[in-house]
Amino acid sequence: MKRLNIFLIRTYIGPFLLTFFLVIFILLMQFLWKYIDDLVGKGLSIQVISQLLMYVSTSLVPMALPLAILLSSIMTFGNMGENSELTAIKAAGISLQRFMRPLIILTFILGIAAFLFSNYVMPYTNLKMRSLIYDVQKQRPELQIKPGVFYNGIEGYSIRVSNKDYKTSMLRQLKIYDHTKGLGNTTVTTADSGFMKVTSDKRYLVVTLFKGYNYDESVEGNYGRFKSYNHPFRRDKFSKEVIMLELPGFGLVRTDESLFKSGYQMMNLKQLDHTTDSISKIINQSMAFSAGNTIQSNIFQTSNYYRPPQASVTSPAQAPVKKAVKHPDFYKLYAGLSAQDKQRVAAQALSSARNAKYNIDESKLMTEDIIKRLRRYEIEWHRKFTLSLACFIFFFIGAPLGAIIRKGGIGMPLVISVLFFVIYYVISMSGEKFAREDVVTVFNGMWISSMILLPIGAFLTYKATTDSVLLNTETYTEFFKKYLYPKKVNKFFRTYLFGK
Repeated sequence: MKRLNIFLIRTYIGPFLLTFFLVIFILLMQFLWKYIDDLVGKGLSIQVISQLLMYVSTSLVPMALPLAILLSSIMTFGNMGENSELTAIKAAGISLQRFMRPLIILTFILGIAAFLFSNYVMPYTNLKMRSLIYDVQKQRPELQIKPGVFYNGIEGYSIRVSNKDYKTSMLRQLKIYDHTKGLGNTTVTTADSGFMKVTSDKRYLVVTLFKGYNYDESVEGNYGRFKSYNHPFRRDKFSKEVIMLELPGFGLVRTDESLFKSGYQMMNLKQLDHTTDSISKIINQSMAFSAGNTIQSNIFQTSNYYRPPQASVTSPAQAPVKKAVKHPDFYKLYAGLSAQDKQRVAAQALSSARNAKYNIDESKLMTEDIIKRLRRYEIEWHRKFTLSLACFIFFFIGAPLGAIIRKGGIGMPLVISVLFFVIYYVISMSGEKFAREDVVTVFNGMWISSMILLPIGAFLTYKATTDSVLLNTETYTEFFKKYLYPKKVNKFFRTYLFGK
């Protein structure tokens, strides 16, 4: 039995490693296709590109590991079923569950390793990857300027172009807003066309402009108590102009990684627990403050509607004794007011109601934003556990399927694996989206895919144990011939189609 266990593990390890690295490679190519515009033409060194690819490959492990387990399980048991090895093992009196035990233990180890990887390694690699992608995207800002969109990547400037020729790098209809003085859009440069190029030391962006104007609306005047601003307007026409824009921080100067540590993908379980607890306290305090502020504002406004006359007090000895004041009847008071006072009171009440509604709406929007942020941290907390369970689910789907279909190779197993993985991925993404939008609870949204596929895995394991012909095509062919064909038609099909 020991040799049989070693034989099974050796048979399984090969397809597992092959499919795992194959899936990593495919997903890595997808990443490169997505960020190809941010990487090409940036003058990045081999070391930077290698680090980026290593971090990205590590971040793809949670998606590649379950798919590799599913595909390798189907391939392993499919090959053994096709070669009648499963039949020989069952004939020797060894049940399928007993035969699968070494791989169940191996999958259990992989599940624990997946949890540890997701909790300790993934936050570190996500932090490194996110900061490195941010620095790479800041390289060569002239490549990031897109037609019809304001580019604010250069500190103190806002640039917009209408058209861009990617072959000649010619820019059309440029507008450059200078915000370095902090006075708004007072200095604007427009041009019919131009070029942009970063200097060799990557410290400046050289902008060469043709046929344009410089508009300057400076602010002059007294900034004392009585402010008086003058805005003299100046317009300069040019046929060619060269502008040097300083690029502080460019040249792939690495950004401080602490700026990204607050992201939910950069935290482990302990940090996520601490953050969710802090955000929950902020939400409770915000709701309590909003309710108290609204009530206090209404009391203050109500006290302004009616102020009973108070006797003047000249000395503490003459101060009257405080008595319980009965709440006034506002309907009678309002009826006794003049028409002008009624109009004033109604205007104050309407203004108070509008202010209260505005404050409540603002508080509601702020609280909803904080709650959405809280749900993202809660989703990430559950994701670290769903990865480990996904490894078990896909093994108990793949191994019984391989034993049932009894087809080796990579063709049929690949099709079935991709089908089940797509179903799992679609359900997971849908549940996560519903959880983010608060359609369902975070627990239900993150675990719904496991709740659906786990019974399927148990059902397939049962069918494989009982030697079910669930996916045998001959079973459905015989059923079709027996119950759906009339006798004469059935005889015709048996004779000319099936040779019977």
